[in-house]
Amino acid sequence: MKKFKTAKESNVSITELMLPSHSNFGGKVHGGHILNLMDQIAFACASKHSQAYCVTASVNRVDFLNPIEVGELVTLKASINYTGRTSMVVGVRVESENITTGNTKHCNSSYFTMVAKDNAGKNIIIPGLILENEHGIRRFARSLERKASASSRDSKYESTNFKVNEYLEFLDGQNVKLDLD
Repeated sequence: MKKFKTAKESNVSITELMLPSHSNFGGKVHGGHILNLMDQIAFACASKHSQAYCVTASVNRVDFLNPIEVGELVTLKASINYTGRTSMVVGVRVESENITTGNTKHCNSSYFTMVAKDNAGKNIIIPGLILENEHGIRRFARSLERKASASSRDSKYESTNFKVNEYLEFLDGQNVKLDLD
């Protein structure tokens, strides 16, 4: 196995026609179906990079920017943005295309943290990432910052660290009513 790989070596793209069976009660493609496709392509990309079975450790924020219609083609693109020792961040972009007009729209993007496993389910060391341009450096740096921010946020709001009085002012103007003991 190589010690380092480029993002290009692991890029994956899939295109799928959205069928009526993929729709929700509103007639649009169900977000859960899109999330499932996103998880599958993140797995494929991470497995290709690590040459190992991978599991989803976390998914960073998924915003549904535009609805996807039944009958549209949906293309998902995945790329390795960051590599740690045993984990990697896979950037996933979802676009839909109206096959009659050719119009495309960005539907969502998200970041999946994937962890490589051996046959016994233990984490394994993965190849590092070769950064070839500013775009790659930007993606890697953004992943580092997102990771640090999540860690800080998680510890900040742990029940043992949380100080209610420090956050009461944040509730001003919010749609909330305090009824404390």
